[in-house]
Amino acid sequence: MNSPRGALWMARALASARAPATEPLTSGPHDAAMMGEALALAEVARALGEVPVGAVVFRSATGEVVGRGYNRREVDKDPAAHAELIAVREAARRTGDWRLTGCTLAVTLEPCAMCAGLIVNARLDRVVYGADDPKAGAARSVARLLDHPRLNHRAPFTPGVMGGACGEILREFFRSLRRGNATPGV
Repeated sequence: MNSPRGALWMARALASARAPATEPLTSGPHDAAMMGEALALAEVARALGEVPVGAVVFRSATGEVVGRGYNRREVDKDPAAHAELIAVREAARRTGDWRLTGCTLAVTLEPCAMCAGLIVNARLDRVVYGADDPKAGAARSVARLLDHPRLNHRAPFTPGVMGGACGEILREFFRSLRRGNATPGV
């Protein structure tokens, strides 16, 4: 980054990454129930020795669930087997359309860059998540991909829905790993 052009690019990238957060939407009528279902799916992941993340895609207006997923990276030996990806794929199959307009994603952990890209490409109406991910979150923690102005679609997000419970299941899982009481992929 010795060139002025490289320095300008880096300054712009850092400025957009630190841009003030837009006000998230208020919770919708189905958000808490759907997050409860996502937490139950996170428990399934934890029982498999996976990082406990669960996700549910539901119709925004009715609360009808059209896709469910939980982390399966260790079990499937697949780096892309994130809860969001599995839930979005199921929703696309069930609705018969890759465009998931009219649907919301509820997920227990802030989506990573891969999942945020998927959310934007699937045209989801919005995202509801529980715990922030300060190391890899791409809604607001590390990057702002869900509402990036240069992308062709934006997915407004509501953070912190049942955030305490979502964060606690993750903290307990990693405490158990550090104590040697849990093994990923078992």
